Amino acid sequence: MLKTMRLSFIGIFVMAMTLTGCSTVYYNTLEKFGVEKRDVLVDRVKDARKEQADAQVTFTSALEEFRSLVEVDGGELEKKYDRLNTSYNRSKAQAIQVRERITSVETVGNKLFKEWESELKLYDSVDLRRRSEEQLNATRDNYTQLLGAMNKAADRMVPVLELYEDQVLFLKHNLNARAISSLETERIKIEERVSALIEEMNTAIEQADSFIASMG
Repeated sequence: MLKTMRLSFIGIFVMAMTLTGCSTVYYNTLEKFGVEKRDVLVDRVKDARKEQADAQVTFTSALEEFRSLVEVDGGELEKKYDRLNTSYNRSKAQAIQVRERITSVETVGNKLFKEWESELKLYDSVDLRRRSEEQLNATRDNYTQLLGAMNKAADRMVPVLELYEDQVLFLKHNLNARAISSLETERIKIEERVSALIEEMNTAIEQADSFIASMG
């Protein structure tokens, strides 16, 4: 509760610092309020995890709209196309959000590990330095796996979006039953790519859960 209150209290200032690129001031300010970089990293991983889960829903919804359009037998083609186009645009916006969340995780992660490494030199105790270095290496390994999984899932969004874009552009000028029926093969391609995307996102979400638990 206290942590949440501290974050809320400095929220506007923190946002301003982030937007202006003053990352040093941003992190120094957080630390003055008792919020360490590791806390920020965990929060950003949680945000990225949520964005991945939201993307699963958005891309699955777009697939359902495409299936609905392909299976329709006249009558509501215009409405079906409009919904598909809307779903495609939502998916594209969601993909941008996922990338931004991953970048925010990467930014604070790099700063955390750089600081952690530099602080190893400050130890007088050889034993404590060794233990801290072991923890650093283990945490960085988990973090590297997490980033790899998140980026792999994000990369899977690209071919899905490319297929959706092609279908939307084609249907924009060919909205008739014959054109719709010709897209059955494309539906299979999209289903396969969305299925692969969902699988990669599940892996990324599991990695995020594991990382968050390890930082607790």
